[in-house]
This record gives sequence, structure tokens and C-alpha cells, in this order.
Amino acid sequence: MAERTLYEKYGGFSKVSKIVLSFYDTLLDNDEIGHFFDDVDMSRIVDHQTKFIASLLGGPAAYTDKQLRQLHSHLDVNDAHFDELEAVLRGTLLEHSMAPEDVEIVVTEFGKRRPLIVR
Repeated sequence: MAERTLYEKYGGFSKVSKIVLSFYDTLLDNDEIGHFFDDVDMSRIVDHQTKFIASLLGGPAAYTDKQLRQLHSHLDVNDAHFDELEAVLRGTLLEHSMAPEDVEIVVTEFGKRRPLIVR
């Protein structure tokens, strides 16, 4: 029998959607990175981020390196910004009762995308 993905283990799309909404609630109030979301279509970005987080959990969505690079190319994201995003992601996953070892798997996968996002 095939091992379940984290996406399946934690309830699929509906759970990921809740995680992403909490993630953005925190990000929008964050002094370090909140400004990146000014003048952004939040429904669109939440949709994209839900698919992205789902992919990090082994879900059905996927983004290529080229897509991630293009989506962030107009932003001046530095390492400190990325570190803050990573910390907010970690905290949000823990708040949603994800096991610490699973959080580390997701955060590690997120971290692998740093070179595509940081300028």
C-alpha cells in the first residue's frame, strides 16, 4: 500500500486553504513583509499560494522553477524577507496542528525555492 502524502494526511485542499488564509492573516500585518501584498489581488494570490502549499505537501498542484522565478521577478525579496516568510509558514503550520517533523519537511521544501524567489 502506498504511503499517504502530507497533503492527504492533513485533509487535502480544504485544510490547506485554511492554512493559507491564516498564513496571509499573519503576513498582511507583518511589518517586514506585509508591504509586498499592498495592491495585490488577494483572492488570486491565495488561490496560487494554496496550490503552492498543496504541492509542498505532496498534493496535486505543481509550479515549475521557471514559473516561481517569473512570479517573483518584479519583487525585491531579500534573504531577510524570505527568512520571515519561512518563520511565518512554520508558525502557521504548527498552529494548524501539523506535527513538528512534518512542518520541517514542508519548510525544507519551501527553503529549496529560495534561489528562485530571492533577488
